[in-house]
Amino acid sequence: MRKFITLNLKQKLTGFLKTVFPETKFELFLFLLFLTAYGFLGTTIALNYRIVFDDRIPWDAYFSFDNRAIVMTGGGFERHPLANYFFNWIREFAYLFSHGKKDGTFRLVLAWCSNFAVSLSLIQIYKYLKNIIALPKKISLLILFFFSFFTTPILLSFTPETYTYTLLFLVLFNYYAALKLRKEEKIPAAALALAGVAIGGLTVTNIVKVYIPLLFEKKVFRNWRKFGNLVLRVVISVSVFVLLFLYRLDFKFLNFLNKSGEQYEKFSNPKVTPVWDMMVSWFFGGNILFSSFALRDYHNKKGFQYKALFMDVYSSAVPYLFVAAILILVLWSFARNLKNKFVQILMISFLVDIVIHCILKFGLHTSYIYGGHFIFVIPLLLGWLFYGYKDSPKTLSFLYGTVSVLFFYLIINNIFRMAEFFDFLGMYYR
Repeated sequence: MRKFITLNLKQKLTGFLKTVFPETKFELFLFLLFLTAYGFLGTTIALNYRIVFDDRIPWDAYFSFDNRAIVMTGGGFERHPLANYFFNWIREFAYLFSHGKKDGTFRLVLAWCSNFAVSLSLIQIYKYLKNIIALPKKISLLILFFFSFFTTPILLSFTPETYTYTLLFLVLFNYYAALKLRKEEKIPAAALALAGVAIGGLTVTNIVKVYIPLLFEKKVFRNWRKFGNLVLRVVISVSVFVLLFLYRLDFKFLNFLNKSGEQYEKFSNPKVTPVWDMMVSWFFGGNILFSSFALRDYHNKKGFQYKALFMDVYSSAVPYLFVAAILILVLWSFARNLKNKFVQILMISFLVDIVIHCILKFGLHTSYIYGGHFIFVIPLLLGWLFYGYKDSPKTLSFLYGTVSVLFFYLIINNIFRMAEFFDFLGMYYR
C-alpha cells in the first residue's frame, strides 16, 4: 500500500513538473531564448539604472507600478491579500545574493525572478497552442513571438510586481484546466485551493477566474452528485483562501471592507481623458502597443523629488487601427468558435476584467499595468481563430499575413518606445 501511494505521488509530481516546465527540447530552447533576451534587457536596466528598485521611491516611477511597495510589503491587503507572504520569499531570496543590501545585485535578482516568470508564461502559451489547440508549429511560433513583443511581457520581464506572477499563474492554470477538460476529468479540490491562494492571493478579484472552468466540466449541471462535488470543491478552495486571508487580517474583516471602499473611490474616479479613449489606448491597446509617454513630477512625502513616466493616449490614427484590427480578430475568433468551451472560458475570464476596468472604471486611467490579468487571452484566442479555419487554406493564409503585418508594426513601434524609455532612464535614474 505504501509503495502504491509513493508511486502515485511520484507520478503526480512528474506530471506537475511536465505541465509547468519545458517538456521537450524545443520548449527548453524557446525558454532559454526568452530567458536570454529578456534577461539581457533586465540585466542592463538593473545594473545601470535604479528604477527597478529605489528605496526612496514608493510608487509610480514608471507606468504606475509600485515596485518598492510590492517588494517590501506585498502591497495593500485589500487588493493583494496574500502577496506579502509571496514577496517575503522573493525579497529574502534577493537578499541572499546582495548580502542584505538593496543594491544593483538586489535589483538584478528581482529582475531575473520576473524574467523567469514571464519566460515560463510564454512556454505555457506555446504549450496551450500546441497541445490544446493543436496548431502547426509555424502558426504557434508566429503567435508566440507576436505576444512576446506585447507591452505587458516586455515590462513585466524586469518588473517585480504582482502582475508579473499573476500572468504566470493564470496562464498556467488555464493550460492545466484545459488539459483536465480535454480529458473530461474534474479539477481536484487541492488544485483549486492552490490556484485560489496563488491567483486570488496576489489580486483578490482574479480568484473568480479559478472557478470558471468548473462550469464546463462534463454533465456537471445534469447530475446532482457531480454538481454537489463541484460545490464541495469550491467551498474547500474558498475556505482555505478566506482562512489564510483572515489570519493575515487578525480576523478583522471590517478593515478589508472599509479599505476596499476607499480604494474603489480612489481608483475609479472619472479622469479628463474620455472613457472610450482610456479603453482603447490603455486597457486594450496599452497592454499590447506602447503609446507615447508623459512625464510628471512626484515626491515621496519625505522631501525626495523624482520624475514619473506614464503612457499617454495614442496620438495618430495608425495605433487606433492596430487596436481595432486586434479586437476584430478577437471577436471573429469568438464568433467562429462560439460553441467551443475553451473559447468560452477565455472570453468569460476576459469579461471579468472588462467589467472591472471598463464598466466599473476601476483603475481605467492606468489600465495598461493590469495586462498580466488578461492580455494572455489575446494570443490564445488568435490560436483558436486559426484553428477555426484549419480546413480553409486561403483564410489561413490571410490570417497568417494579417498577423505578420501587425507583428512587424508592433516590433517597430515597441522597440522605438523602449528606446525612449531608456532615454528617460538615462536622464533621471542613473
